[in-house]
Amino acid sequence: MSLSRVGRAAGGQTMNKAIWILWPSFVVAGIAEAVFFTLFDPQDLQLFGLPHELSRVGFYSLGFFFFWAITAASSGFTIFIQKTAEEINRCPLTPRERPDGCPKREG
Repeated sequence: MSLSRVGRAAGGQTMNKAIWILWPSFVVAGIAEAVFFTLFDPQDLQLFGLPHELSRVGFYSLGFFFFWAITAASSGFTIFIQKTAEEINRCPLTPRERPDGCPKREG
């Protein structure tokens, strides 16, 4: 496999992981916002005990991005801990750069 193919494959895998994180978290954030703001009116909420000066739309926007960030962090953590044995055990050094005692062949 050529180096350009490896680079494209790694870039594609990174894009897939970003999509796996951001798309489900976007959907869940929309649901969470709908549920939260069905129960609570933004004009009745206070920030740190003080009334806020945001419009309803501003509060809805901030709420959505807050829920999106929280759910994206959850999805990102799931992707982070789901590594294959190959990803965990892969040696980052080329066979020639490996120290003595380390296998010189690729698996």
